[in-house]
Amino acid sequence: MNTGSDEPGEVAVVPEETETGGEPADDGLGSRAPEFVKQRRALHLSWQVGVFVLGLAVVVAGVIMLPLPGPGWVVIFGGMAIWATEFVWAQLVLRWTKRKVTEAAQKALDPKVRRRNITLTVAGLVIIGVLAGIYLWKFGAVAPWSIKDQ
Repeated sequence: MNTGSDEPGEVAVVPEETETGGEPADDGLGSRAPEFVKQRRALHLSWQVGVFVLGLAVVVAGVIMLPLPGPGWVVIFGGMAIWATEFVWAQLVLRWTKRKVTEAAQKALDPKVRRRNITLTVAGLVIIGVLAGIYLWKFGAVAPWSIKDQ
């Protein structure tokens, strides 16, 4: 890990400049480790490895839950949130995701989009109802795996 400093116990911080004033921008990115952890390079590196391993375990559990019963996406984003406590790339991914979810929610509130979604839902339910009616008319209330050759 390159902290940008040759001195042990120092962590170099490069402030980003704002567009207007040239002062450092406090955008909330960076490590959220306690200060005593950040002050010791070996401890900070160990902390980052621990956060990465924990986040990886949670993300892998979420991926396993995708085809299995369980809140897969929620767990995956939980793992990303764990990573975001320490890694800037995960913080940026979470910011992008939040922005996209907010945009989608705003778009879903548009009356035209809501009407289209309701129309498509009703059409889908009608199709499912017709198919279920045809099945019941032809085979009765029998499970598909119990149907003999007819």
